[in-house]
Amino acid sequence: MIVCIAEKPSVAREIAKVLGANSQHEGYLEGNGYQVTWTFGHLCTLKEPQDYCDQWRHWSLGSLPMVPPRFGIKLIDNEGYKKQFAVIERLMQAADGIINCGDAGQEGELIQRWVMQKAKATCPVQRLWVSSLTEEAIREAFANLKPQDDYQSLYEAGLCRAIGDWLLGMNATRLYTLRFRQQQGQVLSIGRVQTPTLAMIVKRYFEIKNFKPEKYWILSTLYRNVVFTSTKGKIKKPEEGQAAMEAIRGKDFTITDIQQKAGTEAPPRLFDLTSLQVECNKKYSFSADDTLKHIQSLYEKKLTTYPRVDTTYLSDDVYAKCPSILQGITPYAPLVQPLMGKKLKKSKKVFDSSKVTDHHAIIPTGQNPQNVSLSHDEKRVYDLVARHFIAVFYPDCVFSTTTVLGDVEKVEFKATGKQILEEGWHVVFGGKSESSENSENSENSDKEQVLPKFEQGEHGPHEPSLTEKQTTPPKPYTEATLLRAMETAGKTVENEELRDALKANGIGRPSTRAAIIETLYKRQYISKVRKSLEPTPTGIALIGVIQEELLKSAELTGQWEKKLRDIEAHKYNAAQFIEELKQMTLQIVQEVMADGTRRMTP
Repeated sequence: MIVCIAEKPSVAREIAKVLGANSQHEGYLEGNGYQVTWTFGHLCTLKEPQDYCDQWRHWSLGSLPMVPPRFGIKLIDNEGYKKQFAVIERLMQAADGIINCGDAGQEGELIQRWVMQKAKATCPVQRLWVSSLTEEAIREAFANLKPQDDYQSLYEAGLCRAIGDWLLGMNATRLYTLRFRQQQGQVLSIGRVQTPTLAMIVKRYFEIKNFKPEKYWILSTLYRNVVFTSTKGKIKKPEEGQAAMEAIRGKDFTITDIQQKAGTEAPPRLFDLTSLQVECNKKYSFSADDTLKHIQSLYEKKLTTYPRVDTTYLSDDVYAKCPSILQGITPYAPLVQPLMGKKLKKSKKVFDSSKVTDHHAIIPTGQNPQNVSLSHDEKRVYDLVARHFIAVFYPDCVFSTTTVLGDVEKVEFKATGKQILEEGWHVVFGGKSESSENSENSENSDKEQVLPKFEQGEHGPHEPSLTEKQTTPPKPYTEATLLRAMETAGKTVENEELRDALKANGIGRPSTRAAIIETLYKRQYISKVRKSLEPTPTGIALIGVIQEELLKSAELTGQWEKKLRDIEAHKYNAAQFIEELKQMTLQIVQEVMADGTRRMTP
């Protein structure tokens, strides 16, 4: 008998249906030579301090650092989990073979490996790697099972992540709680990703609070109902601006140059999890956690592909499946119809196998969404995924940018206008640009104006004006901008290609960033004021007392994340990573214990 183990009962049912395992039993399905069982996410976890040493049961500075000689796992203390594990253990010990059907990612690999270790499974194990839960995808994955050993580095990376979180979380939380808590019973939670994320929010809070606005003036003039702005830019002294305005008042404005330049705008990229969370937060005010739940549900309902991904690319082999996917999403038939009957566009910005590791970007599976019951919010998330997928096969948007230069008494002015010549992919979004990257700073961009026809050399009267403005502070983080900052370890990056390069050093994983933000809410370290994230007095005080950059630097934490990715890619040694973590933990404990000057003051 072959035992298949999935991560959720719902996924197990889909797999069992494909395999013909239709006989229902307590905790598993059976048939056709297969037994299909399931976990409920994590059934096992790393042992707690008291499981290693009775002395560690009690919180004391003298017991730090806590570094087990060998990490072990245990069942989570939950009656339902224990009951299901007993079923899994019985099936695995009698099995001729096991197929690991866990979620196809680092966390899914770790969850199932721990269960198999705890169940003392000794038979051969194969790995099912599936990117969507359609019957076709599951059958294809079963036809291409891989040996478990092919995913050993994935497991090691997940194990190192868990051990790193344990070492820093357990030791630093006890250390800072015992040294700096303000009242009995208060726990100061410290986390490998949680704390640098909080530090970014606190840093931005103080940048805003301590910001001192500076006045400046902009010289502009109105000619033929078009606003022309001085090319001098910001004028620091009002008297300088006033003098310039008086110098040009009453003199003719002359058009000196007209430049027309054609440009193109490519369709927005497909979604990875982070960019989908960013878009849903900006468009619908969904939290990162809400978006993850919605897209996970769409995946389990077979409508979209695996969601916990960090690439916006598709592998080249997906291209051949795209026509049938497009035809399957029937509610979008009017948008799909112009693409049919011709060869689909294949852009390197979309199809690039070298940019895809475990999974490709999030796209529809081609199943008809009208055949599935969806909540209102699930429909909105699906609509974004579907439209972005359709748009990548549409032509670029073509526009013309006109720049008109003018002159008054050797003071130069400029006006710019933009005209859409061919809407291209814009029609997929109702004629509007959906590029989230371009809309990020839309409030600060100059309003595009429609320009009349100008002739070089023409001249006439104009109305100059001097406008007082002032510099503005940075904006508070929203969940959307915080997710982007986590992705790039705090660096502000608009360029997509540069941001892709920085992803390797981002903090957290796409699948865990929502949970990190939720933890900060739960610990009452941050709060939401409308859409803005603000640190609480406790969050500010905690970051204030942490002087160890290893704990609060997004950049340093990003370097650790890079090493975890390198372990997964066979480029870094897992044992070396664990040893570095142990040394880091020891260093933090020694530094905090030796410093008697710090106080936590909100």
